[in-house]
Amino acid sequence: MPPTESRGRVHTSAVTVAILDINQYKEIDINPNEIRMETTRGNKKAGGQHQNSTDSCVVVIHIPTGIKVVRQGRHQTNNKIDALNEVKKRINDYYRTGYLNEASEIRKEQVGDGTRSDKRRTYRVKDGIVIDHITNKTASVKDIFKGRINLLA
Repeated sequence: MPPTESRGRVHTSAVTVAILDINQYKEIDINPNEIRMETTRGNKKAGGQHQNSTDSCVVVIHIPTGIKVVRQGRHQTNNKIDALNEVKKRINDYYRTGYLNEASEIRKEQVGDGTRSDKRRTYRVKDGIVIDHITNKTASVKDIFKGRINLLA
């Protein structure tokens, strides 16, 4: 009880806990059959005669997701490598974002909105008991802290 409390009320706090798997997402490898690669002449950049006469610009499209990367520079091989690396990065971000949204939904389902109506257990350390509000069972705090959580099941 805080020293500033004059009426003798006991103040309580609420804690929400979520248990999620770690590192479920693994980077994917791109299937070469899912990629369309085109070469074109570069535009909208300085380069003059060289860009106007060579197909150095590379366009890489990942067909399942529709992700498109354009790289234009002086050398087609460098542009191809850069474009493929960027496509791989964007595809992994695309799928990772989907995974993170799914994990966020699972977490939100476990935690709820954190209000008192979501209460699962009450730990009254002062009285030495733990009350499970779902099963309506009671156990001692010492037993629960020793890992005997099954007493509340």
